[in-house]
Amino acid sequence: MNKEVSKKKPFIKTAEDKDLEHILVLLNDEVHTFEYVIDALIEICGHTNEQAAQCTMITHYKGKCDIKKGPLTRMTNLRHALLARELKTIVHPSFTS
Repeated sequence: MNKEVSKKKPFIKTAEDKDLEHILVLLNDEVHTFEYVIDALIEICGHTNEQAAQCTMITHYKGKCDIKKGPLTRMTNLRHALLARELKTIVHPSFTS
């Protein structure tokens, strides 16, 4: 049997997509205490104590941790608030949303 091969290109999201969600990533530093980072994640990102502690531990041991996912504007605002606390973060597109 001959099957027709589809020549359609797969849909790939790009950073230009309006509705694309973004990920806020916390980067490790050797400056701040666990308590300081946990408090910041609770106050700024709305994490529970357990979530904040887990993100802090992952960041410490792996060097980074995805801490929030959402629209670019929201993630950028959170990033600026964390930067005001001298916590290093990046925002990148989520291609799996």
